[in-house]
Amino acid sequence: MSLTWILAAMMLIGTRETAQEPIDIVHQGDTLSQIQQSDYIHDLPVGPLIDERKLEALIKHVAERVETEPRNAVLDGAGRIVPEKPGMKLHGAEFRRRLYGSMFEKGGVELEVPLRPVFPRVDSEVLSAIKVNAIGSYSTYFNSRNRNRSSNIVLSAQAINNTVIFPGEKFSFNGTVGMRTREKGYLRAPVIVRGELYEDIGGGICQVSSTLYNAADRAGLTIVERYSHSRNVHYVPPGRDATVSWYGPDFVFVNPYNHPVLIRAYAGPGSVSVTIFSSDMLETRPREVPGASRTLPEEVDLEERGVNGTSD
Repeated sequence: MSLTWILAAMMLIGTRETAQEPIDIVHQGDTLSQIQQSDYIHDLPVGPLIDERKLEALIKHVAERVETEPRNAVLDGAGRIVPEKPGMKLHGAEFRRRLYGSMFEKGGVELEVPLRPVFPRVDSEVLSAIKVNAIGSYSTYFNSRNRNRSSNIVLSAQAINNTVIFPGEKFSFNGTVGMRTREKGYLRAPVIVRGELYEDIGGGICQVSSTLYNAADRAGLTIVERYSHSRNVHYVPPGRDATVSWYGPDFVFVNPYNHPVLIRAYAGPGSVSVTIFSSDMLETRPREVPGASRTLPEEVDLEERGVNGTSD
C-alpha cells in the first residue's frame, strides 16, 4: 500500500492545528529541502496517514545530497600513504523518527539530517603492513608513439593501481577497471577479434591485464580465469597473455594467502610494470615465469584494413 498508518503518531496528537508549519531539512547549516506537511500527510476521520511513496522519494533525494563514499588509504607515486577517509550514509530509521516527531509534535520545524559513518575497507594500518614485501613483479614494453594505445594502457594501469585483495577474495580485471568508454577517456586502438585486427575503444588494455597476469603468477596467486588471444601478441612470450573484453573474457585470480595483497601498477613512456606486495610475514609460493622481450615489433601500416598500429 502507498499509504501507511503511523500508529505511534496517533498517540502523540490531540489536534493538528499546531503542526502545519513547513519543515526545513538541514545538513551542516545548509537547507537541503523545505517540505510542506500537507504534501505528505492525509488527514482522515480515523487519524492521519503518511504517503509512503512520497516519503521514500524524499529519503532518496536527501540521501543523494548528503551521502559520500568512503575512500581507502592508498600509496602515492612516491610510496607514501595517503590516509583513508570515512564516508557518510543517511541513517534512514533515525531520519524517519525525527521527521515523524517534527510532523506530529509541537515545534521542531528544522530537521538536521542524521548520518552514520561508513568506514573504508583499507585503512593506513592495513596498507602499512602490506606495502613492504614485493612478492611478484612483471614489466612489458610498447611503442609510446602509438598515442591512443599508450593512453589506454595508462588509464587501465591507473584503474588497477592500489587495489587490495584480502585473503580468499577474487580479483576481476573487468570488475575493477570497469567498462571502457569514451567518457572515461579510452580511445580507439587496435584489438584482436577472432584472429583479425580491428579498432575499438580501449585497444591496448590487454597488455595491462597480461602484465598483471604474469606478476600474479610469479607471486603464487591462484589464477581462476584466463584466456589467450586468438593470435600471438608481441609484448609477452607465447601463451603468457590474458585477453579481456567487457562483453567477453575476463582475467580473475584469488588471493590464497592469509594476508592481503596489494597491486601497484605504473605505465610510463614505453613500459608498464605491475608489482604485487604483501606482508613481510607472508610465506609465498612463487612460480617461474619467463620475462618479456624489450624488442618492439615494427609498426605496420594497416590503413587499408581500417587499422593503424600494433595489435592489442
